[in-house]
Amino acid sequence: MNKNFSKIKILVTGSNGQLGQCLRKIAHNYSALELHFYNSTDLDITNKDAICQVFKDNSYDFVINCAAYTNVEQAEKEPEKAFHINADGVKNLAEACKKQNSTLIHISTDYVFDGKKDSLYTEEDIPNPINEYGKSKLAGEQFIQEILDSFFIIRTSWLYSEFGHNFFKTILKKSETETELTITTSEKGTPTNANDLAKFILDLILIDNQKYGIYHFSNLGEATWYDFAEEILSVLGKLDTIMLKKTDNYPTSAKRPKYSVLSKEKVKKVFHISQNNWTNSVRMLLKSS
Repeated sequence: MNKNFSKIKILVTGSNGQLGQCLRKIAHNYSALELHFYNSTDLDITNKDAICQVFKDNSYDFVINCAAYTNVEQAEKEPEKAFHINADGVKNLAEACKKQNSTLIHISTDYVFDGKKDSLYTEEDIPNPINEYGKSKLAGEQFIQEILDSFFIIRTSWLYSEFGHNFFKTILKKSETETELTITTSEKGTPTNANDLAKFILDLILIDNQKYGIYHFSNLGEATWYDFAEEILSVLGKLDTIMLKKTDNYPTSAKRPKYSVLSKEKVKKVFHISQNNWTNSVRMLLKSS
């Protein structure tokens, strides 16, 4: 019997990003899944013809969309580009998924919220983004909901990993040369290990649960960026050699939500998953790196 006969075929877009690389890293643990990885050079999601060609060559059960414009600061200067990728590109994927009867798993963000709440954001809260990045990501979510019935929109927050450009890697690099770091305390959210998110996504596919819709997934707990940096330096044993300073006024081009901690009750209730506290995930990544 052909072992590949019943494999679930999955297209992963944006595979060179940190989440895409985390998915690639663990794919071998999922023998029932056949993942096809496409980076932005292989597949530009803003190009309808390119998407059609990829679907013409293969029939996919799921599409995991990791392709995104993620530079929050730069999006203020070039919003058209952010919307082209995060909204128009997502619309293209959704339309292709509808034609091919594929389920779309799309990664969104806590930045669809304005941060004015002082309690956990649930999936029922009304989005109100305050920067161009958040607006472009919300537009992508809306296209998916207009076009598809079979979709999972997964909002996550403060994503980091050993891959790509992120706060975790920035602090690691600075800890090698700097003796003083000034980190903002003005925002509160949840650092989320992209490896944990990657595992959740592949587990979600295996579960074959068709309770489609919007879900929040992040690690547990909450922190400021200062707390995040402090935890990294603490695990590294460098808090004695690097002076860590707090600031509540760190100038940025983009407005950012002051509070964007996501409620994980829905995802826990529907999928019965266990989640790591953010501090545990930081420690596990540092120990495995």
